[in-house]
Amino acid sequence: MADADTALVAQDPDTLVTEIERTRDNLARTIDAIAERVSPANNARRAMARAREQASKIDPRYAAAGAAVVVGATVLLIWRRRRR
Repeated sequence: MADADTALVAQDPDTLVTEIERTRDNLARTIDAIAERVSPANNARRAMARAREQASKIDPRYAAAGAAVVVGATVLLIWRRRRR
């Protein structure tokens, strides 16, 4: 540990300032990236994008078959209620 302290003391002050600035810039980028990932608005946008992507992968024949089933079930329920 003493070697690390000695190495820091032996460095040029300008070099230390440059390293501190670089470290600050890296820390600022890291904080911005974390804020981007935990933002509720950004999470909602990503979820909507994933949902749109998944919806675009659905085969139109399956969607049409599902719609036909829903329409058929609705007609059947309406018909049964009117018979009573």
